[in-house]
Amino acid sequence: MEGHKVLVNELTSTLATIARDVKVQIEFNPAVVKEYRLIGYENRQLAREDFNNDQVDAGDIGAGHTVTALYELTLAGSKASVDPLRYARQASVESPLGNELGHLKLRYKQPGSSTSELIDFPLQRSAIKALDAASSEFRFASAVAAYGQLLRGGKYTGDWRYADVRKLALANTGSDPYGYRGEFLRLLDLAAALGSKPAS
Repeated sequence: MEGHKVLVNELTSTLATIARDVKVQIEFNPAVVKEYRLIGYENRQLAREDFNNDQVDAGDIGAGHTVTALYELTLAGSKASVDPLRYARQASVESPLGNELGHLKLRYKQPGSSTSELIDFPLQRSAIKALDAASSEFRFASAVAAYGQLLRGGKYTGDWRYADVRKLALANTGSDPYGYRGEFLRLLDLAAALGSKPAS
């Protein structure tokens, strides 16, 4: 199945790179976001000063590929998971940027180019939605992220268990022409079964 996926379904995206050295940087507005955590990508994080450095390699994106990055946010006014810093500058919601959730910057190189191009835009606070109001694609991606967090011990998943992840994934399987989402559900069931076995 993996060979068919790579050599048949994804062959064109492997051969046709549409963007090289793609870097993403987001700065959250402290007047809106008290704390944040990137879920996954620990081995792909760059130093802040490397974002504008075209000599630093990053990932390539092929034709037809998409990349999803999920952040867990604690909004201002909510209980934080860590104590506040004594000397941190307090951001004001009354500032002209108070309606911005953050600022997103994308940097990439065209195939054959050695100089990167920049795209940047603000993220509006109004973009925040409850999980049940998000797209089916986002909810399925959230289920996959929760599964990964549970496999790593579930330190940040609260009361969520494999059954909760399965329910969310199953309700948002959508079109699955290659059976990848069905395979995810099988892996989820296997992990749940292994996790429920008594220790020997």
